[in-house]
Amino acid sequence: MTILTNMFFSFVAAASFGVMFNVPKSLLFKCGTVGMAGWMVHYFLSEHSINPLPATVAAAFTIAVIGHVYARVYKTPVIIFTIAGIIPLVPGGTAYRAMRSFVQNDYNTAINLAAKAFMISGSIALGLILSDVFYQLILRKKVPATRKQT
Repeated sequence: MTILTNMFFSFVAAASFGVMFNVPKSLLFKCGTVGMAGWMVHYFLSEHSINPLPATVAAAFTIAVIGHVYARVYKTPVIIFTIAGIIPLVPGGTAYRAMRSFVQNDYNTAINLAAKAFMISGSIALGLILSDVFYQLILRKKVPATRKQT
């Protein structure tokens, strides 16, 4: 039941942020599936005792790859799918607990939580960047460079 619950709520979170970002209605389901796929990668890797940072990189990479595929298929910008898709991965709860610990003068806990939130955010960015690099390498191999005629 936990897997189905994770799938449902990650889908709803990604699709809901798609609504907030004014994604066309025909693409909301796709945004939800991108977010759900990324979260499930993260969930399965975490369940198999993988550190949260590599799990987040893999999940963000998956989100970006699926986003690139959907962008090609549906002829829309890739950012529509990636922004909505990464929402389930964002460490909002960790950042909130870090700020609450700062306010309560529990600085040791606050620093640890803030560092964890920062590193997870960096992992999301790394996964997105790696996907873009691989996509550009694949695209460069498919489309040969044209010569300038003088």
